[in-house]
Amino acid sequence: MKTTLLRRAVLAGAIATSGLVGITAASPAHAQLGGIVYDPTNYAQNVLTAARSLQQINNQIQQIQQQATSLTNEARNLASLPFSSLQQLQQQVQQTQQLLGEAQRIAYDVQNVQQAFNGRYRGAALTGSHAQMVANANARWEDSVGAFEDALRVQAGVVGNIDGARTTMNGLVTSSQSATGALQAAQAGNQLLALQSQQIADLTALIAAQGRAQALDAARHTAAEEEGRERRRRFLTPSTGYQPGNARMFRD
Repeated sequence: MKTTLLRRAVLAGAIATSGLVGITAASPAHAQLGGIVYDPTNYAQNVLTAARSLQQINNQIQQIQQQATSLTNEARNLASLPFSSLQQLQQQVQQTQQLLGEAQRIAYDVQNVQQAFNGRYRGAALTGSHAQMVANANARWEDSVGAFEDALRVQAGVVGNIDGARTTMNGLVTSSQSATGALQAAQAGNQLLALQSQQIADLTALIAAQGRAQALDAARHTAAEEEGRERRRRFLTPSTGYQPGNARMFRD
């Protein structure tokens, strides 16, 4: 009997104690240490606020780093190519132009060509006196010889530019491969196009020089044929030639 009552008393005390503990846990806990009140809830909130502030600072640092990287990349993209082939290409073009400007006899000029053809290749040049026809034929021969010599000189100049073009191309390709930004790569590409334009200019000059020589030689042959026909016409045309007269005989 006493044992049963004792068990009931202990059980009741345990229930009461557990209820008190629950109430104590639900309410904010406070502690006083040396006159300072410690509030765990407030401390936890302060720690959480500090962590969030630290995360925001980290995000800002990452944004600044990304902006710095972007500015660095933009600076690289705006950097100019340290290699320039413009002066060398211009010199090669000027050399080719100089060779064309030194054309002998008939130059690369429309008015000059017109005057030369009117004076030596057509019209009165093929129907003048015998001395004039010979002089014009000799002038046409000199035109052809000079034009072929000019073509050979232009060919030699174009071949001489090949070595310079090779050096320029190597420098541009190396610069393009080591380009640090978009602008340097674009400038290297533009200079490669300029090199190609210079080579096309050389090819154009070469074709023009060869075409000039061939055209003058063909014109010389055509004029010679016209001149030959004129000579035959004169030979076959009846004219006042030898007229027989009375012969006078003398005795020894």
